[in-house]
Amino acid sequence: MSVWNPDNIKDVAESLGIASLNDDVLQGLSSDIEYRLSQVLEESLKFMRHSKRATLSTQDVAQALRVLDVEPLYGYESTRPLRFGEASIGPGQPIFYVEDEEIDFEKLINAPLPKVPREITLTAHFLAVDGNQPTIPHNPTVADSRSQELVPKGPGANLHSTAINGADNITVKPLVKHLLSKELQLYFSNACSAVFDENTDEYRTAALTSIRTDPGLHQLIPYFVQFIAEKVTHNLKNLFILTQTLQLTSALLDNKNLYLDPYVSSLIPPVLTCLIGRHLGSSANPLSSFSLRNTAATLLGSICKKYAKSSHTLKPRLARTCLKHFLDPTKPLATNYGGIIGLQAVGGTEAVRVLILPNAKDYETLLREPLEDEGSSKQAEAEAVLTALVSALQTLEDDTFGLRNNVQNGETANLEQQLQEKVGTLLANRVLEMKRPKFVKALLETS
Repeated sequence: MSVWNPDNIKDVAESLGIASLNDDVLQGLSSDIEYRLSQVLEESLKFMRHSKRATLSTQDVAQALRVLDVEPLYGYESTRPLRFGEASIGPGQPIFYVEDEEIDFEKLINAPLPKVPREITLTAHFLAVDGNQPTIPHNPTVADSRSQELVPKGPGANLHSTAINGADNITVKPLVKHLLSKELQLYFSNACSAVFDENTDEYRTAALTSIRTDPGLHQLIPYFVQFIAEKVTHNLKNLFILTQTLQLTSALLDNKNLYLDPYVSSLIPPVLTCLIGRHLGSSANPLSSFSLRNTAATLLGSICKKYAKSSHTLKPRLARTCLKHFLDPTKPLATNYGGIIGLQAVGGTEAVRVLILPNAKDYETLLREPLEDEGSSKQAEAEAVLTALVSALQTLEDDTFGLRNNVQNGETANLEQQLQEKVGTLLANRVLEMKRPKFVKALLETS
């Protein structure tokens, strides 16, 4: 029994000029039409279900026709429901048609004109350039993308709506699913304990060498970064732990098999803390932290040298921070010392010429009182700061060309006066004691 009425096929055939069709042909065409219609309906229902809807729309049918490589129908896409009218041209032969909407011309004429559409414009949008996402308004920020990744998804994601609906047994899944193998967990715990082992140097050296060269530590990078930050935060009085933390950071940065660009912003704060922290190590011996600050400055310089190309604001931000702690009179001398060597490590000769040399004369007022306090720890700290200033200014001598290492007779007094006006009395006397005329001329000719 055919579902499709063969009379419809006869009507279409007569409209095409075919007067008569065999009954077997009509039956075959009816069966084929039924098969094609069922195929279209099945594909349409798939689009409806994937769209999370319970009502089949004309757009679903159009998409199904495109999938089946059939020319889709046009003219039936509408936001309002279609109204079908019935007309009969003879006994038992009803014909259905879509009723046209009646339009009142008076209302149409008096209706306000629609807004003029904007002209079409094309703009370039770079989602990523060389693997780096540019910070433009069209792209989501890193915080937005991370927060979106951490949002739970699924039918039970919204706990409040689930509870309102009467579901008492709510299972909360972790936001991030990151599984480490037992081997990596064991490696992480043993490596961290070996790095901070105070008893044997052999274990520390072996652990740092493994971290520096092992190519399979990609999954452990966030754990190492968090571990470094926690160690520095909770052990500011323990110089051994702080030094080993810097050694661990240096080992991670030296590993050529690890991609650390996304974690540089998280590694810099612990290093900066070891460089310009107010109270590091024992308060009875403030000079004990100066070696740690030197190590931190060297590590900070290597970070800038390696990652300055991928982050154009890295050097300016670090230089601004070091300059702030160098010139702050409320900070201890050890912090000022960290700011000086940090500026030299981050910016090199250019930072010394632009940032340290113009402020050297004003800064010497902070050193006069501690230097006059004979035998105190403040005097030793001030001497170390003064030595760091001289050492930083010496880089200007190496960067100056065409100077002869001699002084004409009668120029010594004049050079001394000029040097005092340039860098102050304390630094001028210390530089003149070195008896290096080339160094003196380099300071005077640097603008």
